[in-house]
Amino acid sequence: MEEISLNAWPSYRIELYDGWLLRYSHNYTYRTNSVEQIGESTIPVQEKIAYCEDIYSALHCPTNFKIHPLLDPSFDALLEEKGYQKKHVTEVMTTDIHDVNLMPSTGRNYMFENRLNLPTLVNYDNDITVELKAYVTDEWLKGLFSLNGTSDPTLRRIVPKMYAAIPKQTIVASVELDGRIVATGLGICDREWVGLYAIYVSPSCWKRGYARAVCSTILKEARQLGAVKAYLQVVSGNTKAKSLYESLGFEDFYTYWFRSLNKR
Repeated sequence: MEEISLNAWPSYRIELYDGWLLRYSHNYTYRTNSVEQIGESTIPVQEKIAYCEDIYSALHCPTNFKIHPLLDPSFDALLEEKGYQKKHVTEVMTTDIHDVNLMPSTGRNYMFENRLNLPTLVNYDNDITVELKAYVTDEWLKGLFSLNGTSDPTLRRIVPKMYAAIPKQTIVASVELDGRIVATGLGICDREWVGLYAIYVSPSCWKRGYARAVCSTILKEARQLGAVKAYLQVVSGNTKAKSLYESLGFEDFYTYWFRSLNKR
């Protein structure tokens, strides 16, 4: 799962260092601005931590270490002793894609697999229409930035490159209302898995079923493309999102978090 999620969300800049992967993306997300352990180490751990702190300090960024169940718990304890704060606790949820409770569609105009990236339109009750495309477009990114509040010019320049660097097949979903995107979602297929990412809905459109429709559409499409399992990551405490995912059939798998230190 850790390997698949790394594939799904590339960083703007990476460095390999003695079995550690240093990721940096101008603070866009914790995951793409953190150190992940992906191999065996030969350099003393205190020396490695100091090296990472110097790298991120030079980038004017906090030093974040991702902590997950595959790591020795003593590493988390060491960072805590060094003053690192626990941040952004995240719950990974999974499901068998054939057991999910999806919203029933009322019709579809199927055009998903085509070189022109023409949309597939999937219709639901209450006048909900989800548009699917095979890759991320400028229009979708503008809608995403509006929904998640990304206004920094640097991020608006580099984040599209991060999405373009995703090496796996993507399922890009959105809902439009009065000519503007009010909901987004992204499915990323890797082996037998599909991951749900970038699920956002405009606050003005909450409680209309848009998030459920977007998730259902991506999961249906992934199933047709051969996926048999699905996963997602939800920040601990986001009870609204967690309730939706549980109602779809997702269950807790494991939890990870970050240890963060700002030396600026």
